[in-house]
Amino acid sequence: MSDHNDLAAFLDEAWLCLEHGVTDKDAGARHPAFATVSPVGWPEVRTVVLRAADRATAQVEAHTDPASAKVQALRCSPFAELMVWEPIALLQIRMAVSVEILMGAAVTERWARIPSDARSAYGTQPPPGSPIDAPFDYEKPGQQSGFAVLICPVQRIDLVQLGDRHRRATFSIEDAWQGNWCAP
Repeated sequence: MSDHNDLAAFLDEAWLCLEHGVTDKDAGARHPAFATVSPVGWPEVRTVVLRAADRATAQVEAHTDPASAKVQALRCSPFAELMVWEPIALLQIRMAVSVEILMGAAVTERWARIPSDARSAYGTQPPPGSPIDAPFDYEKPGQQSGFAVLICPVQRIDLVQLGDRHRRATFSIEDAWQGNWCAP
């Protein structure tokens, strides 16, 4: 756990949690909640798998099916929020992000790195969210045409750590990640 009075150390702790989530399937940061706003204005949240976290570029990455509702929402409004809960550190990490959707030739290299058995997560037929007659009336052909990468430049981070005395800080790209303490 970082120094309780040091903003930079608090942010370091958050990025370490995110980086750990990319490499450790059991880490809390592995499966963040990903929130968008639907094309008609309803909030939508779902779980994604964190595929990359790069502090140097202040970016995180997730993969998805381009026919999913989240991609439709992002085409209308290219903004989202990711939320991670790290139970051991008692740390909540919220990240406001802009989102770029990559598909086709732009994702060929990433697609090549997806293990064969994991490719079936992409390209569901009929498309995700479509009504079906029975629970397993769908196919998962695992084709690159059903694969999209969400590149998420982080704009703002809000950290809350629970303890005898909770602590909270916000950081933004606008203040060069210097951060500010705020009431939890």
